[in-house]
Amino acid sequence: MKKIIASALGLMLVGGVAASTASAVENQFGGYWRTRAFVQDEFTPGESTWRIDNRTRLYYTAKFNDDFKFVNKFEFNSIWGDDQGGDIGSDGSTWKVKHSYIDANFGTTRVKLGIQGTVIARGFLFDDDFSGAMVTADFGGVSVTPFYAAVSTEDGGNQDFDQHLFGVVASVKISDAISLTPFVVYNYADSAMVMTDDVEVLEGDIENLYVGTDFDMQMDAVSVWGTFIYNGYTIQDVDGDAFLGALGVDAGIAHGQAFYATGDDAFVSAPGQSYYWSEILGYGVFDNEAVGGVGDQISNVMALNAGVTLKPMDKLKIDADIWYAMLAEDNAAGDDELGLEFDGKLTYALMDNLNAELILAYLVAGDAVGDDDVFEGGVRVSLKF
Repeated sequence: MKKIIASALGLMLVGGVAASTASAVENQFGGYWRTRAFVQDEFTPGESTWRIDNRTRLYYTAKFNDDFKFVNKFEFNSIWGDDQGGDIGSDGSTWKVKHSYIDANFGTTRVKLGIQGTVIARGFLFDDDFSGAMVTADFGGVSVTPFYAAVSTEDGGNQDFDQHLFGVVASVKISDAISLTPFVVYNYADSAMVMTDDVEVLEGDIENLYVGTDFDMQMDAVSVWGTFIYNGYTIQDVDGDAFLGALGVDAGIAHGQAFYATGDDAFVSAPGQSYYWSEILGYGVFDNEAVGGVGDQISNVMALNAGVTLKPMDKLKIDADIWYAMLAEDNAAGDDELGLEFDGKLTYALMDNLNAELILAYLVAGDAVGDDDVFEGGVRVSLKF
């Protein structure tokens, strides 16, 4: 009897501790879902394609207290009619871990460790998920964030060579209206053995240095932003100096931007660079680009944009944009014009958190794209919670 009582008391004690521990954790859930249907004509010369696809993202955060949480983001995608997804395009087994990291504050220092995401230079330099660490020290009007991202590793990642991305990003508040975000980023890849005609060839090291800053100014009804990046590099014993500059303005109803990335000494895209701009030439809503374009990898290109945003009613928004783009340096065929693109998007709020979008885009193709103009049209229904 004494053993039974002692065991019962022990179980009660363990259960009480477990319940107390569990009750100390705040479970936070969220997510994103979307379905897209679209057609793309002449993205590849002579071809017209269409498809319908799904994406679901589920978020889970275990918040232990205001200074410590465990953050996770999961994703799974499917294309309607794709037998890789399972029975009749369903029952898919593709599951991605987008984020899984700890987020902890130690006084005025914040540490994020694990699989996470960040944006540097608005995506002109980096906008992606990565495995690594970020440490942010807050000094009031100035914060400094050193970071490290493991791009590829031989031992842990079973890659052919090691490649690393690390640097420092600062945030400087000049005034209530003006802020700067300077950064220094270094990308290094050691020598790698690559296969060429079934023969292993030693490739040289890759070193990329990026130094630059973002600039943001908020006036009464107008915001102005800019980004400048210097890129010095050595790639397989070839040295280069390149730069990228971008400027934008948003006055609510009207907006515009321009960017230029060198092509003679071509601006070298860092691992994780992703800057979406137009619908056809710049990836857009449907994540594709016409042949000859640069997509979201901004290098050897100049682009100009002007657009308007109208909101005729609470649930309806209309965006219209014009883009002109050309290569900074001619391609191998001696062509440089990408073309004049017209983009339109209508967004309607079906209900709280549920939106429907109609997207139409037309590219008057330049000689660097091809002889035929390019068209895209589609819809997207999305849910956020």
